Amino acid sequence: MQQIGRLLFLTGLLLAVVGLLLSLGIDTKWIGRLPGDIRLEKGNVRFFFPITTCLLGSLLLSVILWLFRR
Repeated sequence: MQQIGRLLFLTGLLLAVVGLLLSLGIDTKWIGRLPGDIRLEKGNVRFFFPITTCLLGSLLLSVILWLFRR
């Protein structure tokens, strides 16, 4: 139970930090526009798959969780 509580606390803290950054107006236009993100537009059909953004987010989250486990 203690590990679940810690994980919930860290998740809430992370969401609060992200919410604070977004409310302060931090420029987030680069999210989803990194090299490697797939973006196709043809006529009125759009396809968007942010591969690089997902990998970067996963790596960042893995490092943060690794640091808190130590």
